[in-house]
Amino acid sequence: MPATDSTTARIDRFWDEYIVPTLIDYIRIPNKSPSFDPDWEANGHMEAVLQLALGWIEEHPLEGAEVTVGRLPGRTPLILIEVPGDLPGTVLMYGHLDKQPEMEGWHDGKGPWIPVYEDGKLYGRGGADDGYALFASVAAVQAMMDEGLSRPRIVIVIEFSEESGSPDLPAYVEHYKDRIGTPDLVVCLDSGAGDYDRLWSTTSLRGMLAGTLRVEVLENGVHSGDASGIVPSSFRIIRRLLDRVEDPQTGRILVSALHAEIPASRRAQAEAVAGSIGEAVAGKYPWVEGMNPMGSDPAEQILARTWRPTLSYTGIDGIPAVRDGGNVLRPYTELKLSIRLPPTADPAAAAEALKTTLESNPPYGAKVTADVDGHGGAGWNAPDLAPWLEAALDEASNRRFGTPALHMGEGGTIPFMGMLHAGFPDAQFVITGVLGPASNAHGPNEFLHVPYAKKLTACVVDVLEAFTRR
Repeated sequence: MPATDSTTARIDRFWDEYIVPTLIDYIRIPNKSPSFDPDWEANGHMEAVLQLALGWIEEHPLEGAEVTVGRLPGRTPLILIEVPGDLPGTVLMYGHLDKQPEMEGWHDGKGPWIPVYEDGKLYGRGGADDGYALFASVAAVQAMMDEGLSRPRIVIVIEFSEESGSPDLPAYVEHYKDRIGTPDLVVCLDSGAGDYDRLWSTTSLRGMLAGTLRVEVLENGVHSGDASGIVPSSFRIIRRLLDRVEDPQTGRILVSALHAEIPASRRAQAEAVAGSIGEAVAGKYPWVEGMNPMGSDPAEQILARTWRPTLSYTGIDGIPAVRDGGNVLRPYTELKLSIRLPPTADPAAAAEALKTTLESNPPYGAKVTADVDGHGGAGWNAPDLAPWLEAALDEASNRRFGTPALHMGEGGTIPFMGMLHAGFPDAQFVITGVLGPASNAHGPNEFLHVPYAKKLTACVVDVLEAFTRR
């Protein structure tokens, strides 16, 4: 059974008294990432979140810590907390405080900026992704101090542009490289969980390409009865172009540069997770009645969302709302594309191949523009866990949850992890988080599972303590 020791009691109390109330205030602030709020600086929401965080840090100071606010010109801010240690080594802890946009479909009484705390779940945008990370990191370090545990030097980095692909982070990592030092262990609290019954370790993250595809056929709209049959629909042309990239029957990506070989170790991990949670792999999504998932093998479903490329359509222009649609043959259609890449795929090569595939030989000579960003979206494949760390994860999970840890890739993207791995190839990584079933990061009804977050924070203490004994 999970232990009920003094660390558990301290962390539970700290969460209830100091973290949850602050996250409620945080959720109220519409601090959308710069990609979704280009006027972020003038709107002031990011500064409001920054001041909220700094005020909280000041109220809960870590002994000996130095807090720095990075404000490089033209960039979002950064919080850097350096906590001295009494043992060799450096641990880097990471999170972010920017948010995804609103999305429709929130349940009655809930909304992106309306915090609702019920049944142990804190609803609202950003609490789970990833507002809690700063507060949980501080709570874990404070618990070590309160318990009188020896610790390494700890550096906490909190950025404000992760949901935009972390465009500002490389400049800060370079600017503060001497302050960050050389991490031996990276702890990131911005990932997922297959269930709420154990500690989860993320072993890989997909890369991402963001782009738009625009097809133009006319200078302006014309009467559909007059032009149809002569002027091809821009929507039909865009469908044909997309069929070059994605099999319309299966969803398989047809451009070879977007694929990568799946390592045998990742296949084995997928099998282990599937054997544990089975149908919950697909069952966690809010399916409409009668809808079936792609594939029926849970292990293959895991690999499909972690090691295979996918294409999603996340926005559209040129098409009026249904209530406003008239008998007009529209001049253009434009789609926003979100392409997830395997962890080891080259995003620059993938972007070039995708652009060529979409723009070459356009049907009817239509004007086709594929704007695909191949920079900054690299995925990440974790190094093998050191024996001490693999044992520590199991011990922590058994202690706090009563069951061993599991390891699985995630379908999302955290650009900082690839950047850190490239810069510090000898570092070990613990990538974990609270985004379990139904938590719905980026979508409506996002929630933070507070009981799980408390246990996860205690697990971080256990892992940090194990680091000192490695």
